[in-house]
Amino acid sequence: MSIVELTAAEAARGALRAGLPLASERHAEVAATANHIHAVVRTLRELDFGETQPATHAVEGGIAGASL
Repeated sequence: MSIVELTAAEAARGALRAGLPLASERHAEVAATANHIHAVVRTLRELDFGETQPATHAVEGGIAGASL
């Protein structure tokens, strides 16, 4: 699978389509952040969790051992 990085111009267009116009000096930062998030998600998708059980979390006053 080829990895194509988001450019600053593409980030600006995507933000504008979403109704979030960006100042021009932020385009590169937003593209870099989006590319980093995509890299992390790609890495997580490659992990083999096999038979790993879901994590549990106890909240004080809540249900102990409730699955997230």
